[in-house]
Amino acid sequence: MTLSVPTSGARSAAPAPTDPLVIETAGLTKRFHGGQIAVNRIDLAVPKGAVYGFLGPNGSGKTTTIRMLLGLVFATEGTISMLGRKIPAEAGRALPWVGSLVEGPAFHPYLSGRVNLARLDAADLTASRRNSSVRVDRALERVGLSAAAGKRYRNYSLGMRQRLGIAAALIQPRKLLILDEPTNGLDPQGTREVRHLVGELARDGITVFVSSHLLSEVEQVCTHVGVMRTGSLVWQGSMADLGSQQKVRVVVKTADSVVAKGVLADLGLADIAEESGVASAVLGSRPPEQVVAALVAGGVRVRGFAVAKPNLEDIFVQLTGEGFDVSG
Repeated sequence: MTLSVPTSGARSAAPAPTDPLVIETAGLTKRFHGGQIAVNRIDLAVPKGAVYGFLGPNGSGKTTTIRMLLGLVFATEGTISMLGRKIPAEAGRALPWVGSLVEGPAFHPYLSGRVNLARLDAADLTASRRNSSVRVDRALERVGLSAAAGKRYRNYSLGMRQRLGIAAALIQPRKLLILDEPTNGLDPQGTREVRHLVGELARDGITVFVSSHLLSEVEQVCTHVGVMRTGSLVWQGSMADLGSQQKVRVVVKTADSVVAKGVLADLGLADIAEESGVASAVLGSRPPEQVVAALVAGGVRVRGFAVAKPNLEDIFVQLTGEGFDVSG
């Protein structure tokens, strides 16, 4: 569903908040009838200019959160601020500057891409009729669909359909773009197209909030991340912070694994583990070469030595207790 938020009257001036957070929530909660809690007291903090990956397994509360941000469903508790405006009280002043794509684009299959966008633009009461064609052509160009603008939507590939949905969100100037699983169901080519587009939009100064469960995509395009698990926000921060907080381990392959375990303990390393043929520990601040030297001096016959830093999949499994789809 592509959302364009028309409001009555002229388009208001762009918000100019002093707060650098483009999205901020406090205690945001959604409880459905029967007591089911879909979102449980989350505090989002999305910086201006970020590509913020909103991550979690399917069913973790990502789409419900997005619907609350856009005013499609009301929060049970908590507060929402977007572009310095309170939602839903000031939605009419904030949402015209927010483009969104929720649960896939919906267009008339028998109309061309250009005509579909023109119809959406005509439904926006804030848009001037005089330069509608200029806005539509600009949006098509921005997502790389100018050459296919006259083609019927039903003949578009999945990647082209997603890009047209993003074009619909960009007909008017936007400060914030919210995308719910924009690469869901796409083939590798379509995924690359959407990923490239998100990067371009961010370089143009648009803050992008994108939900996903594809870790490879997040790793390549996002600057910040929030991790959801069963309705709760279990981690939030920059990608750099996420990586730096993970513990690097040394892994020793040897027939003397019990002896190696003792050497690692003598060195003061933490979280030591040992099983037949392998000993490992958290490296801490010691140089790896010092560990190797101590092992050799201790009579350990080292067959293999590695410094293992957790990959993104390992980190998210630790945070959520669930596996992720890590492929594109």
